[in-house]
Amino acid sequence: MIDSLADPSINLRENLDLKSYTHINNLQGLCLEHDRTTLKLELDYKLSRSEGKPGSLKTINEFMCYDRELLIGYMGICDFGGEEIEVNGMVHPDYRKKGIFKTLFSYVKNEWSKRRASRMLLLSDRNSLAGQAFIKSVSGVKHEHTEYEMFLQSDTKQELNSGKVVLRKATGNDTQEISRQNSIYFEQESQDENMLIPEEEARAGMIIYMAEVNNCVIGKVHLDVSSNVGGIYGLGVLPEYRRKGYGRDILALGIEELKSNNFKEIMLQVNVKNEKALDLYRSCGFEVTSTMDYFELKK
Repeated sequence: MIDSLADPSINLRENLDLKSYTHINNLQGLCLEHDRTTLKLELDYKLSRSEGKPGSLKTINEFMCYDRELLIGYMGICDFGGEEIEVNGMVHPDYRKKGIFKTLFSYVKNEWSKRRASRMLLLSDRNSLAGQAFIKSVSGVKHEHTEYEMFLQSDTKQELNSGKVVLRKATGNDTQEISRQNSIYFEQESQDENMLIPEEEARAGMIIYMAEVNNCVIGKVHLDVSSNVGGIYGLGVLPEYRRKGYGRDILALGIEELKSNNFKEIMLQVNVKNEKALDLYRSCGFEVTSTMDYFELKK
């Protein structure tokens, strides 16, 4: 059905450039206004990481469908290393039911077959009827988990619980510790090729902070400053330091840091089954704004 378009074309890219970023961002704005749902495309983070990097098409992460000069469909791969990739996308409201999403997904699956990642996570807002329907039509897919997106209410005051926690920017010396903590909090494999290099992440707008008490590392948090919305990710407290109020202090200090950098909106994401984290975030003034379902497809 895609052939019925006036002048369709597929554009494949390894990294985003400013032109493609602008096209995708404009399409995202149109879709969000039309559907009143949420997308998780990570465009600002991707653009920051790709600046200055030539595209060699050794890997393809950006899949775009045009009708003449108009971007009408997009699907993107987020590869954070490890055994999985995340895939999210959209189609122009006036060009739906023409096979565009199915066509782009065929390119994504072909690219996935060339990678070591053993599973693909397909993302869809719970309220996106078209997204949910498409994903459930994919053979072999199953629901993996669900996350809430939460935004901080602007009038919420943060209070430190223990007053002992200090945040310091991570350096290359913390790389192994960051990887170790991720394996504890998020069940990620601790392997050299999956490690986050703090300096590289900082250049892409993701600042990693180590949380310390009396100069001893007790946890960490990642602050996303790559867009106009401040993000809080990767927050965790090591098991031996839990139940002391340190998690609340790390969160409060992270919020304070983002506000000091003039972020008016602050958000985070949390697994709906993580009741302790949900209670903490709600008590600190965060409210659920959308629900994102993750569906798993294995090779």
